[in-house]
Amino acid sequence: MRLSTKGRYSIRAMLDLAQHYGEGLVLLKDVARRQDISERYLEHLFLTLKAAGLVNSSRGAHGGFVLSRKPAEINLLEIVRACEGDLAPVECVTDPKTCARSPRCSARDVWCDIKDAVEEVLSSRTLDDIVAEQAKKESGTNNMYVI
Repeated sequence: MRLSTKGRYSIRAMLDLAQHYGEGLVLLKDVARRQDISERYLEHLFLTLKAAGLVNSSRGAHGGFVLSRKPAEINLLEIVRACEGDLAPVECVTDPKTCARSPRCSARDVWCDIKDAVEEVLSSRTLDDIVAEQAKKESGTNNMYVI
C-alpha cells in the first residue's frame, strides 16, 4: 500500500501550516517555497483540505490559509482520508459484497488488519506531534548515541 503524492504533500502542507499556527494567514506561495511543492498543485490540495473542513481561507491581497483547528486537534488520518479516501488495501475490506469469498476468506482478515494498523498509526499522530518531531530533526537533538 502506497500513499499518492496528494496524500504525502497534503501532510507536508498541513505540517507547514501547523508550524506557523497562531501567526495568522499563511500564503500559498510561502508553503510552496518551504515545502518545495508546486503552487499550482497546492491550490488543488488546499481545495480538498478546505472541503474537508481542515483549513480555512481568506481571499484577497492579504489572503491565505490557516488550520481550522489547533494542531493538537487534527490527526494525520483526517488529512490522509480527505485526500486519499478509504485506506483499504483491497476493495473487499470496505465492501465485502464485491467478493463472494469474503465471509470465508482468511486473506481478507489480513487486509482488514493492515487497514486497521495503518489507521491506528495515523489517528494516533497529530499535527502537533509531527511539528515537535520536525523541530527535533531540524535542531539535531534527535540523535542517539550508543557506547
